Amino acid sequence: MADLDAFRSETRSWLEANCPPEMREPVRSEADICWGGRNWTFQSDAQRVWLERMAERGWTVPHWPKDYGGGGLSAAEAKVVKEELTRIGARQPLTSFGISMLGPALLQFGSEEQKKRFLPEIARGAIRWCQGYSEPGAGSDLAGLQTKCEDRGDHWLVNGQKVWTSYADKADWIFCLVRTSTESKHKGISFLLFDMATRGVSTKPILLISGTSPFCETFFDDVKVPKDQVVGEVNRGWDVAKYLLGHEREMIAGMGLGGMGGLGSGSLGAALKPDDPLLRADIAEFDVDALAFAAMSERFFEMFKAGEAHPASPSMMKYAGTELNKRRHELIMAAGGSDALEWDSERSRNGKTPRDWLRTKGNSIEGGTSEIQLGIVAKHILQLPGT
Repeated sequence: MADLDAFRSETRSWLEANCPPEMREPVRSEADICWGGRNWTFQSDAQRVWLERMAERGWTVPHWPKDYGGGGLSAAEAKVVKEELTRIGARQPLTSFGISMLGPALLQFGSEEQKKRFLPEIARGAIRWCQGYSEPGAGSDLAGLQTKCEDRGDHWLVNGQKVWTSYADKADWIFCLVRTSTESKHKGISFLLFDMATRGVSTKPILLISGTSPFCETFFDDVKVPKDQVVGEVNRGWDVAKYLLGHEREMIAGMGLGGMGGLGSGSLGAALKPDDPLLRADIAEFDVDALAFAAMSERFFEMFKAGEAHPASPSMMKYAGTELNKRRHELIMAAGGSDALEWDSERSRNGKTPRDWLRTKGNSIEGGTSEIQLGIVAKHILQLPGT
């Protein structure tokens, strides 16, 4: 404990000295979130400096091994870093599907060559990744995917389509599920990595009711991929896919935490203390539930790191977190009154409140619908009979 206290003191001092003041301000727009990648344009010098300093220290991924660009910290030390970042209100230096999804899968299933090639670049924000899972005919039934991947001797040849590919139009590389065999539904899938600049890859944005969207359709037309870019075994990509989905659902569940504090102490200030006593009661009830979810999240993550969590726990967390996030934005809309309906004004920051509210509707669909998550919880945790 004394060593951990000393580490906390050192961490606090380093963050105070190295986190630019601008990076301690609340996120105002998508541009304030640093995604990295070869085409990334930094919003400011402070955003660039913050990423460079944290990456050099390995603290974009403090729990990863140092050999792969991480900080090599223990779980307890990584938790201290997270707590101290929260204490000063620091923005994440890097937001990345490589960190939250692909990285853990590579650490578990990747070859040593793949780890050394991709993980350090993920850690320093050199590659921006997107996820090629869902297809027009394979959403909830993901194992029904049909994107074809043929062995052409010295390379793979990929043909097909993905949908709901978040930020595919901005990504450098994709981690993609492809069908390498038709002999078995689940055992004929492989997990493939390839560059989005490869000839034959194209994207088309999908707009949402919020007016903006990260989603794209992604098309593959005779895309040639090197043979060594399969993660894990050929035809056993479903094992990698399931493991990664657990981490994706953890990431989405984190929306339920919604930053720091509850609604009563949130960014809308006085607007979230309405005269209506019933609405005040709803906000107080939400704050209690948010605190309970935060406690449950901390317990789950500790169990997950220790290998003691139930395999279906990410589904429980994903459902609870996304439903909580939807409630949060519904209350913000209610508390904001007519001001929360503004769509294009400068005062409303281009309608941030209603657009954020509309966006939360997708939280209970992406990463596996709420209905699918409830089915998994019912079957594997509550052990209820299936249909």
